[in-house]
Amino acid sequence: MAVYTVLNRATLASVVARHGLGKLARVTGIPAGSVNTHYLLETGKGRFFLKIDEVKAAADAQREVDLLLFLRSQRFPCPQPLADREGRYLHDHLGKAVSVYPYLSGRTFSESELTTARLERVGHVLASLHSLGQTYKQEIENRFSCEHVLALYEGVRSRLPGYFKQVIHTLDDEVLHQQQYQEEKLPRGVIHGDLFADNLLFRGGRVAAVLDFEAACQGKFIYDLATAVNALCYADGTYAIERFDALLRGYRQVRALSLPEWDAFPNELRFSAFRFTVTRLKDFFLRPMAAGVRVNKDFREFFSRLQILRRERPGGMDRLLLAMATGYDYRQYQKIYTQRNNDDGRQRQDERAHKTKPHTAKKILPFPTVAVGARAERVRLQHHGLAERAGAIRLGAGGKPAPAAQRPDPEPRRGHQGVRCA
Repeated sequence: MAVYTVLNRATLASVVARHGLGKLARVTGIPAGSVNTHYLLETGKGRFFLKIDEVKAAADAQREVDLLLFLRSQRFPCPQPLADREGRYLHDHLGKAVSVYPYLSGRTFSESELTTARLERVGHVLASLHSLGQTYKQEIENRFSCEHVLALYEGVRSRLPGYFKQVIHTLDDEVLHQQQYQEEKLPRGVIHGDLFADNLLFRGGRVAAVLDFEAACQGKFIYDLATAVNALCYADGTYAIERFDALLRGYRQVRALSLPEWDAFPNELRFSAFRFTVTRLKDFFLRPMAAGVRVNKDFREFFSRLQILRRERPGGMDRLLLAMATGYDYRQYQKIYTQRNNDDGRQRQDERAHKTKPHTAKKILPFPTVAVGARAERVRLQHHGLAERAGAIRLGAGGKPAPAAQRPDPEPRRGHQGVRCA
């Protein structure tokens, strides 16, 4: 939200009239945000938000409206686009899409005000969005995919001043890392892409609405969760493990993370921090504006997170890595394995009863073997009833368990590369 496009009162009154909202009484520009223009309209029938898409073409704006309508039909808490008297949700103003939404009551909290109980509810709602997102068939392009962000960085890099040499060096190195370790074959669907504290509206102890679907698209669920961790679980220069645990606890009540997602989690945190560093350099550092027009955001907030995630400075990365390395619940796999064995047994009985050719089932091992390094060792220990030892596994170079003598300092300083799947 911000004010980039100025509309006069006559234009705003015309929009209000087309939607049958009564007489326009008061208009207030909203400076918060970085991409689109927003106005608060006070009319004879209440308060409403008017949004002007500054970046999206009309077709992309329509896809966002369609997504919101779908989510509302599934009772997901999000803004409700309003149709005008002719049933249209979008109007054109100088080539920009204009839409109207009812005002949603509630309260936003700063990151520091988000208690662990609230974070747990946020995780629950985010997982609900992902579950619904798996059923949404309309394709929405991801403007912030790895390929697009790396291309965006190339344009930003050429415009950075000379005294940014160290920043450029770090970002250049991160580009090489992401080109090597990005994993695309992960669970995907609709993601929010921008789940920050100011996009969460609370009322009566619950999440009343998730706001601002500007960045919503088809993407990796684990990237969306990583962005929420970067945005909501970082306080006073460090990642707070209790906040991370609360967010994940709420998320896993609705949707379990797969083993490949756990493996990719550290790298998705890095990519998310890189993405917001680059876009904030582009949108704010290289395009300064007065505070009254918009709320400016400092790229250094996410650059410092990236440095922590790259292990170039302290800030709680060890605890995050340990939580991720021990986060996968092998019992969920065992439940699937038991069910498959039961199914195979019933099928063999049926085959003998009907004297058919026996079915040859694939051999299923008693615990996952696609994992390597620390994860495979943790699962092996749990399988043999040594969970207390499994919880102590730490990651070493290349994602392998560190020798016992090295475990007090398990990671090489230049960054966890992510546990890889075979």
